[in-house]
Parts: sequence; C-alpha cells; structure tokens
Amino acid sequence: MTTAKEVVTHMMAHDLFSQWLGIEVLDITEGYSKIKMTVRKEMINGFGIVHGGIAFSLSDSAFAFACNNRNNLSVALDTSINFTKPVHVGDILTAEAIELHNGKSTGLYQITITNQRDHMVAIFKGTCFRTNKTLI
Repeated sequence: MTTAKEVVTHMMAHDLFSQWLGIEVLDITEGYSKIKMTVRKEMINGFGIVHGGIAFSLSDSAFAFACNNRNNLSVALDTSINFTKPVHVGDILTAEAIELHNGKSTGLYQITITNQRDHMVAIFKGTCFRTNKTLI
C-alpha cells in the first residue's frame, strides 16, 4: 500500500512550479498537508507587496497534496481565497490544509496561510473531484 508521504514525495518530484516556489513539505497525513515557503523579491507586484497569486499557489499546492495523498488522482473543481493581510518579501508562509469532507467523488478542504508571526494572511477553500485513477 502506498503511503500519503510517498504520494506527496512523488508529486513534489514532478511539480516544477511547487519547486520554483521553494515549497518545503512539513507534514503529511491522509487528507492533511502542511507546507511552507519563503517569499522572494521576484514575487512582488506593482504595489510593492507580494502578488496574490503567490499565496493562492501555495494554498493550491497544499490543497493538491492533501486531496491526492490517498493515491486517488483528484483535481480542483472549485477554489476561492480571501486575503486578510498583505505579504512581504522575506515572509515565511505556512499553508495548512485540513480535510472537511472526504466523499467518494468530491472532497472539501480549508487551507489557512500564516506568516512567520503566526498572523493569518489568507484563507483558501477548495473542492476537488476524485477520479478513479492512481498517481503512483
């Protein structure tokens, strides 16, 4: 049987975007993931704060790792994000994905993004569709 950590290790090895973001996997259990990254200067927008797509992308990776780690290929069906505080260069962001519902064909996840001061900077909600395919 393939473990949740083995699935995410396989995903990270093939996920060039998560690698570019500098994501480090902190914890993986079935239906759960916790990851972090450090914000770099090339991630700022024209307002001098970090582009919202960075927090979204970090959340999306945490979402993917949580909803796929049972080795059932799952894809995003619906996502949304709310930004609660600005993110700055040098911030260390942590995304924690918690499974709210694990259904046969869908799953619902909430991802909380915090900075190094443990301030919530965004909250993401994602619904996935479960295929009948395996990842590895």
